[in-house]
Amino acid sequence: MFFHLSKMRRVLRVSEFQKCINAHCRIINPSVSTQFNRHHVTQTPRFNANQSRPSDFTSLFSDKWSPNPVDAISKQQLRENVSQLKDELLIQSEDVEKIEKVLEGNGVALFRKYSDGSAIVELMTQLRSFPSLAMEVFSWRRKQLDYAAPMTTEEYTKGIAMAGRLKNVELAVELFNEASNKRLIKTSLYNALMGAYMYNGLTMKCQSLFRELKTNSACTPSITTYNILISAFGRLMLVDHMEATLKEIQDLNLRPTIDTYKGLLGGYITAWKWEEMEKTYRLMRAGPVKPDMDIHLLMLRGYAHSGKLGKMEEMYKMVKGQVDNKKIPLIRTMISAYCRSSDVAKVEKVEDLLRLIPENEYRPWLNVILICLYAKEDLLEKMENSIKVAFERKAYITTVGVMRCIISSYFRQNAVDKLSEFVQRAECAGWKICRSLYHCKMVLYSNEMRISEMERVLDEMDRLNISFSKKTFWILYKSYQRFGERFKVDLVAGMMCKHGYGIPKDVRNR
Repeated sequence: MFFHLSKMRRVLRVSEFQKCINAHCRIINPSVSTQFNRHHVTQTPRFNANQSRPSDFTSLFSDKWSPNPVDAISKQQLRENVSQLKDELLIQSEDVEKIEKVLEGNGVALFRKYSDGSAIVELMTQLRSFPSLAMEVFSWRRKQLDYAAPMTTEEYTKGIAMAGRLKNVELAVELFNEASNKRLIKTSLYNALMGAYMYNGLTMKCQSLFRELKTNSACTPSITTYNILISAFGRLMLVDHMEATLKEIQDLNLRPTIDTYKGLLGGYITAWKWEEMEKTYRLMRAGPVKPDMDIHLLMLRGYAHSGKLGKMEEMYKMVKGQVDNKKIPLIRTMISAYCRSSDVAKVEKVEDLLRLIPENEYRPWLNVILICLYAKEDLLEKMENSIKVAFERKAYITTVGVMRCIISSYFRQNAVDKLSEFVQRAECAGWKICRSLYHCKMVLYSNEMRISEMERVLDEMDRLNISFSKKTFWILYKSYQRFGERFKVDLVAGMMCKHGYGIPKDVRNR
């Protein structure tokens, strides 16, 4: 009797175990009809307290299983299917009605097949470079399919991130609240909204949301959360806050990622903390998280801004292929670094870099830097070519320092006629006009004994309401004195006295 009872118990336990396995298989491989109604799929069979859950059971052997090639194949198939839909959407990217027709015609079946939201998430990922189109897709998904297959946390996360990139913070907050009301709140949702705040410069709101996350018992800040905080503080040059966040990461035994170091380096570069920048880079090279291409590009920018040309050139050799093909802003930064330096070969190096910049990437500020470079090097022809480009591109020079740099080059070259032409064009183009322009012309005309043209400069000044200064009278006085114009010398001396500039000593000693 005891033997039969023991045998029956073993059969019962085996039967219950088999039911658990079968239930687990039904959850993992749902039918097509069950997939579309997502809330049925996510229900889990009930277990007694004495039973072992299938997930616990499978975890005992998880380290002995090899990766399932079926999963990789299915993911690749998903990417290919979504890529086809993306290409069709890009063709209609300007027409909202046609976008909706494409989604209704070719998207519905695909999205129903992947009712866990993975198709929408993959599509928005592939449309990352087209945030407006991605947002149109998300809005359509939100309106059309939510009734049949409820939206997932991952979909809301993508939507919030895209809204942030489009600088639509109100929509990002609306989506966050909508997901919260549906009880889909997770750390990834907080991260997405914090990222939207950070991207739009709302650091206080980003920090406030972080504090809210820490009080939410259902969520825990992740390393991504702290990375966003570091980036937000770095953009505002709040180095102390940035380093305090790093210390909190260390106290929590979280492992820094490559994004952690990107945020730190970006903050140090923005705040011009060059020693801290190099220390962080050395730490990466010695640690488990090695510098990648983005880190090297950050270091190249940092060395360029700090004026450390040797290290900048060394870093440039490491990333030259990437920079020359895609990173035009970095090339401009390097040009600016050379222009500020005392490198004897800086003109040649600048011109080598200029050849890498397409014509449609013209920037007025870079044009002005080149004008000053050529002016200081007394390369008059190249300076005038850059000035000509500035005039043609309707660029404006608004600072006295740049204008003085230009006229100094003309003065050293004794090119009064070219200076006169430049001043005339600068007046017509609305560039910054200063008294030094006309003083320079007067001195150069005087040097060439062109007295009548020197005197006409006074008329130009009067026409532009530029008052005569002490220096103006002194130029006239010295010029007339050199040419023996005694009457005009006395006349100028009298005007100097009248304006309170005193009387020259040689006049007083007569």
